[in-house]
Amino acid sequence: MIAPHLVTPLLLMSMVLPAALAQHAELLVAQKGDRSLGIVDPESGKLIASVEENGVTGHEVAVSPDGRLAVVPIYGDSGVGMAGSDGRNILFIDLATRKIVGNVEFTHGVRPHCPQFNPADGLLYVTTELDHTVTIIDPKTFKIVGAIPTGQPESHMLVFSHDGLRGYTANVGPGTVSVLDIPARKLIKVIHISGTTQRIAISNDDRWVFTADQTEPRMAVIDTATLEVAKWVPLDGLGYGSAATRDGRWLLMAVPSKNDVDVVDLETMKVARTVAVGKGPSEVLMRPDGKAAYVACEHSNQVAEIDLATWQVTKMIAAGRGSDGLAWARGE
Repeated sequence: MIAPHLVTPLLLMSMVLPAALAQHAELLVAQKGDRSLGIVDPESGKLIASVEENGVTGHEVAVSPDGRLAVVPIYGDSGVGMAGSDGRNILFIDLATRKIVGNVEFTHGVRPHCPQFNPADGLLYVTTELDHTVTIIDPKTFKIVGAIPTGQPESHMLVFSHDGLRGYTANVGPGTVSVLDIPARKLIKVIHISGTTQRIAISNDDRWVFTADQTEPRMAVIDTATLEVAKWVPLDGLGYGSAATRDGRWLLMAVPSKNDVDVVDLETMKVARTVAVGKGPSEVLMRPDGKAAYVACEHSNQVAEIDLATWQVTKMIAAGRGSDGLAWARGE
């Protein structure tokens, strides 16, 4: 469980979920190498601002349901399972003023990583690796209100079912996925995948959960009804971050060693094509209108824009050093 903590409630936010992002949306990019949060105009493909993170490093970013507040957990200067500093706080950034306006600080290092807003209860959930938990934060008060045990170390990434009732974490070092009952705040099951696994995504109909084996070039497909690995999809290299297209037909899987993205047909569960991007692709994010995908390319400091009708890269955006976590926000 979480030890006593210090919370600075500097900003309240609306919890009304918008029907769509504003026309002039902004793409947020975690600039790991610059220790800042980048703000990109996706239309021009230009980096328009960077918000410093006080000399510390956030790997992922989420946006409040009203699209105005960015949440950046400060992971530290290491990789998962590696020696280095242990992050112990979460920053809140006002996207209108581009300033840090809030902070949640733990009394010990927890390596907070993947933030997600739950659609069912409106609360903020953040993986806290060193505590083997997912921490729950009330975004109206900026107070920690609970935690869910994952039963595993290195619970790195989190995804929810679309009704917000179940959560799934990818536990890197153990090579497992933890299944969480969100309303009951309890662990349901730990699913073995391989020696090591990375990242996690869910199908639009909540039937499948996907994670990438890090010992063989393949993707595990978990049946959410049986909570077992139902299928394996061969990839052209070790996979990493992935996301399903808005129409539910395709899953885009980043393959860092090949500098490309495998496009998996979710009807046949086979790779249908590959798309070359920048160096070290890590995370995939769909545009709200469903017409394009954005792929963070950490080693070339870029974000690739892929047209989902033509499967062509239409932009390579210079997005800052170590471009990694991605999120969408309303522009003004």
